[in-house]
Amino acid sequence: MSRSTEELAGLGQLGSQSTAYEFQYAPEVLERFANKHPSNDYVVMLNCPEFTSLCPKTGQPDFAELRIAYIPDQYLVESKSLKLYLFSFRNHGDFHEDCCNIILKDLVALLEPRYMEVTGLFMPRGGISLYPFVNYAKPDGGYEDYAKSRLFAAIDRRTWK
Repeated sequence: MSRSTEELAGLGQLGSQSTAYEFQYAPEVLERFANKHPSNDYVVMLNCPEFTSLCPKTGQPDFAELRIAYIPDQYLVESKSLKLYLFSFRNHGDFHEDCCNIILKDLVALLEPRYMEVTGLFMPRGGISLYPFVNYAKPDGGYEDYAKSRLFAAIDRRTWK
């Protein structure tokens, strides 16, 4: 079952021959489209192995692998718009934990998912790696206990990768 022209009408980034890259934080580039399978519980996993932001104090670049996983409800994120959104952090100065929380909040506001988590696997700076993990469960959506268990599982991990 293909998507109709009407279903694709709101997607301006996908298929564009002139992609504009934002060099400052730009949540407005995020786009969504309707989930054709809202009665199914399934997971969408996205991996950005080359996420970059800046230290807010020194201006030095920070590099990470960013992992996003979510159980959609009515909407899905369009992946090219997500790529452009994540690229917009390239000159954004914020701490690792802030970046992960901002990304989670922006995507939750856009998609209203049943469940979502964002993990940042930041490269060492000063000999220390940071791995922020943030998650969200839609209130009364049936995933609140799972979100809490995932949060505590992140603390209890014996092997970090």
